[in-house]
Amino acid sequence: IAKKFNTTVDKLKDINNLSSNNLSIGQLLKISSSTDTSGTNQKTTYKVVSGDTLYSIAKKFGISVDELKNMNNLTSNLISIGQELVVGTSNTYTVKKGDTLYSIAKKFNTTVDKLKDINNLQSDSLAIGKVLYVP
Repeated sequence: IAKKFNTTVDKLKDINNLSSNNLSIGQLLKISSSTDTSGTNQKTTYKVVSGDTLYSIAKKFGISVDELKNMNNLTSNLISIGQELVVGTSNTYTVKKGDTLYSIAKKFNTTVDKLKDINNLQSDSLAIGKVLYVP
């Protein structure tokens, strides 16, 4: 992942508050933009899951299908389960002790349903350290 985004493993670990090199399937990572020298602009990626379409992913992140295709240099509408797509620069939030979907939604002026939708959450359970997309 570091090589793909022209950065270092240490920088990825620092940006994402990781203490080890281990990742979980479906885990979201903040990626520092290679064009941003300050390191504050972050690309957000999304891992394709069963049932996703370019349209449904674009809708989740408030972008057009054409924007999504352009960001990922896609020439067709075909995507694969497990494929990682850049969905723009977006905010992420790392779950802390005591957080609930409701408290996070309130903090970012959104709804629990929207948080569950853009993060593909099936339940209201959260794990400390989980990184969520926030609109």
